[in-house]
This record gives sequence, structure tokens and C-alpha cells, in this order.
Amino acid sequence: MTRRLRIKHVTRVSYAQPAASSHNEVRMTPLTLPAQTTLDSRVTISPAATTWSYWDYWGTQVTGFDLMDPHADLTITASSLVETSPPGTLPEAPAWAEVAEQVARTRLLEFAGTTPRTTVPDELVDKAREAAAGLDPHGTAVAVSALVADRVGYLPGATGVNTSAAEAWEQGAGVCQDIAHLTIALLRGLGLPTRYVSGYLHPERDAELHRPVAGQSHAWIEYWAGDWCGYDPTNRTRADESHVVVGRGRDYDDVTPHKGIYRGVPGGPPEVTVEFTRVG
Repeated sequence: MTRRLRIKHVTRVSYAQPAASSHNEVRMTPLTLPAQTTLDSRVTISPAATTWSYWDYWGTQVTGFDLMDPHADLTITASSLVETSPPGTLPEAPAWAEVAEQVARTRLLEFAGTTPRTTVPDELVDKAREAAAGLDPHGTAVAVSALVADRVGYLPGATGVNTSAAEAWEQGAGVCQDIAHLTIALLRGLGLPTRYVSGYLHPERDAELHRPVAGQSHAWIEYWAGDWCGYDPTNRTRADESHVVVGRGRDYDDVTPHKGIYRGVPGGPPEVTVEFTRVG
């Protein structure tokens, strides 16, 4: 069953003293995909600023803007209306030799190597190999996701944006970003190309129509098994019509929702709110 979701993502940045200027990039516009259509999307800035948009290397829509006058705070509001559909049938799993061949001769290679955020000790890859022994790529993705979710409990605030996959494993707690990074690291270690997905997850599958619900941004994975297949290791489920894709990349650094630089005194962390309203 298709559903329509209205999403409002607000980021507020307050400076200890007015910033003299700032330069910003925002990745908050949902993609249009076979199972997802963005019907409306806009990004507004306060103080008002001229914005421009482009598609980055990884296929994510970026909104850029500069504020050249002093400003004490900054508010970014991304509003979207998205229609989503259930995922289709999984493709027939390729043999591991075919996966390796595709990695060697296509852009899948970009999603097969390690990054600083997705580097883990060899002994963790050995654990994943044991958990997935004898399984095809689909089974491997599910088994490794379960291994990670069993070890790393979801605990908001347990980690920061700079926490590595290995640190999340050692701590035994993290957020969806950590669980995604760790799953990616282990699947890549087993030879399965995997990418990081940034977006949104409606927190109530059976939400009432037109009732706003507080939520947050979300992260999950897509692994390649003949085609890209979405899986949410935090919730141990396939990515479905409750998931809204904004961007994909090697890890969080490729799809950061808001990044920028400013000239002024350091301030505190941004305040972020996400609101979902099911309208169909």
C-alpha cells in the first residue's frame, strides 16, 4: 500500500556571539526513486538567503547558501511531501563469484572498501564470517545485521557523530548511524558491496491521518545482490514504505544533512526536530 508523508525537518543553530558569515550545504531533499516519489520539497533559510541546488557525486540533491552579514542564529527548514510504496521482490541472489566480478569491473568498488568510519579489527570480520557461513548475499546481510543488533543496543545519545564502527562495537550501544556503519564494515569485509543510506523513518507504521508525529532522521544500509537492496539493521527489517531515502554514500560523511563553516566564536550543538504527518 502506498502512503503519503509530509516531513518537516528543522535545524536551529545558535552562536555564542553573532557569526560574521557562514557557508552551508544541506542534504535534506528526498530522492525520487522507483518506490518513492517526491511530490514537493523546499528548503527555507532564516535569516533569508539566496539558495542554489545541485546533485553531488553520490546522487544526492544539495542545497547551498551563504550568509555574508552577521547573524546570531540560523534556522534551516526542509519541508517535503513524499509518496512511498512497499519494496518489490528481492532479486535472485547472485553467486559470490559474480559479486566479486562486478566489484572488480564496476563502480561497486567504491562501496567495497573501508573508510575511517567503517574500519573494524579483523577479528570482528571473522565473527561476521562465522555468523554468515554458507549463506547467500541476502542471508549474509540479514545474519550480519542481526549480529550487530545483538551486540550494539540502540541508545539515543550513547555516541556522537564522530564515533567509529569499532568504538560502537566496544561500547555495546549506539544510534542508527553507528549500527549502519558497523554493519557496512562487516559486510564489506565479507566482500559484499554496501552503502550508507540517510533519510527518515516514520516512527508509527499505523499512524492516524493528518496527525503530526515527532520523529528523527534515520540511517540504514543498501547491499548489492544483483541490485541494491535496502535493509534496516537497527530495526531488523527490510527498508519499506515507512523509510524515505534522502541520500546514499560510503558513510555518513558523504550524506551529512547539514555541514558548513562560519566565522565567529564557537557555539553549542544544533537543535534538530523532525515532524511527520501521514496524509495518505
